[in-house]
Amino acid sequence: MRLIFLGPPGSGKGTQAAKLIEKVQVAHISTGDILRENVKLGTALGMKAKEFMDAGKLVPDDLIIEMMKRRLQDGDCARGFILDGFPRTVPQAEALEKMLNELGLKLDAVILFKVSDEVVVERLSGRRGCRNCGAIYHIRFKPSSRGDSCQICGGDLVQREDDREEVIRKRLEVYHSQTAPLVGFYREKGMLLEVDAGKSSDEVLKTILDAPWGRSE
Repeated sequence: MRLIFLGPPGSGKGTQAAKLIEKVQVAHISTGDILRENVKLGTALGMKAKEFMDAGKLVPDDLIIEMMKRRLQDGDCARGFILDGFPRTVPQAEALEKMLNELGLKLDAVILFKVSDEVVVERLSGRRGCRNCGAIYHIRFKPSSRGDSCQICGGDLVQREDDREEVIRKRLEVYHSQTAPLVGFYREKGMLLEVDAGKSSDEVLKTILDAPWGRSE
């Protein structure tokens, strides 16, 4: 099973990746995780990427692609993988296609998590995290029994800066501008599976598993 997960922040990609990995034991590959790991280990690529990150700039495609190529050759990818956060643009998708060809690998599908902007805003703007223990709540879907305090440790519940509505809407604008061409790219190749990410988590997972690659397990 080799899949790409596409979708806006708050569409449930991370949740579905975690559930899928439990069932089929494939690698969950996030560009953010790869960057942090390379920086932490002090690799040559990591140090180059850190220069851009420290300057508040986007890490160039060539560095991301090289890190991704090395990651895909790790042993835990032998059974398959889920790519989350990559590719983000058509040039990255073309580079990924070339990379997979060189490795003798082929994608099964690209899963597009479709959800309205208003649902995303509601999901993300309602999140609250405990300042002390890090427990996550939601003012509507998972409120703390202690109001503005954590029901586990009593710490204050706070909203992350990037969960403010104006920040979320800006992130959505960037996502839509980057992803629209990417969706068309994979749709033309007949690889796109669109999933209604507004449904329950279990329904979304069932849709993914009912596809041919899920049944083959």
